[in-house]
Amino acid sequence: MTEEERGREEGNGGALQDLIEGSMPLVVKELVAGGVAGGIAKTAVAPLERVKILFQTKRPDFQNVGLLGSFRRIVQTEGLLGFYRGNGASVARIVPYAALHYMAYEQYRRWIILGYPDIGRGPVLDLVSGSLAGGTAVVCTYPLDLVRTKLAYQVVGPSRGKFRGLSQSEQVYGGILDCIFKTYRQNGLRGLYRGVGPTLYGIFPYSGLKFYFYEEMKNHVPEEHKKDITVKLACGSVAGLLGQTITYPLDVVRRQMQVQALSTSNHGMDKGTLESLVIINRNHGWRQLFSGLSINYLKVVPSVAIGFTVYDVMKSFLKVPSRDEVAIPVGTDERNSHPASLRSG
Repeated sequence: MTEEERGREEGNGGALQDLIEGSMPLVVKELVAGGVAGGIAKTAVAPLERVKILFQTKRPDFQNVGLLGSFRRIVQTEGLLGFYRGNGASVARIVPYAALHYMAYEQYRRWIILGYPDIGRGPVLDLVSGSLAGGTAVVCTYPLDLVRTKLAYQVVGPSRGKFRGLSQSEQVYGGILDCIFKTYRQNGLRGLYRGVGPTLYGIFPYSGLKFYFYEEMKNHVPEEHKKDITVKLACGSVAGLLGQTITYPLDVVRRQMQVQALSTSNHGMDKGTLESLVIINRNHGWRQLFSGLSINYLKVVPSVAIGFTVYDVMKSFLKVPSRDEVAIPVGTDERNSHPASLRSG
């Protein structure tokens, strides 16, 4: 009986592996791996993300108190759960965003190679593919990013449901769906995409540069160390930091545009991206364009590290081949004999 049970367990395990390897399309595997990695990484750095948003949007309660002071203030006013305020919307956004981002990057990369077989497999390919993938993911998930920012901007007092720092005329949101419905009723579809301009301006270079730097640095890694997960994490972290630094001012503009409707001092303002950059620089100085960047550095390193680690684990579990293994047939005669599998995978 024991042998039979063991045989059944092995058979069930083999059936699961067969299902994963044979029945699940490569695109779905990439979506699942990217979504899981994004959700875990985002939750791990949620406290730093909350404080960063409060800094970027110049929340009066959090000016000139520093990083540790901001942590203490959140604990005093909202408790430990305050660090995760808006994280539900953040995870709800990042899971589809990361899933689409990774999958779209792989797809764009394959499509470019399929359409231009003679193109080199160098960093420029990753720059273009990453930029297109970032733009695609943003357009599909931006309303959830807007909701995340609005919820994180609100500061709840000790009494349940009591919001601090908001006047009676300012909008209060009770959750993700409440924020979406109220924003849509007030400003329509345009309201749900408020600030998408600087987001796209920022994500195109950021996403592209991130993949560009990552692949470029890997090219300088000795062949025997290229599969080392520590090397991948180090390259990814540095690439994320470089890309984030270059495009960070656009992220600040995006946050301020997203919460503009919550502040009575900005009532009636509807500035564009470049005009907002000029106004912020004139009123608060160029340093405000990099407000929260130090916190972002602390957030990006563990976020990228966790994201790459979980993504690699999920790819291994789901039997996702490497990009080079999938792309190899595209540049050979197999490209003509297996066009359908390349388009789907």
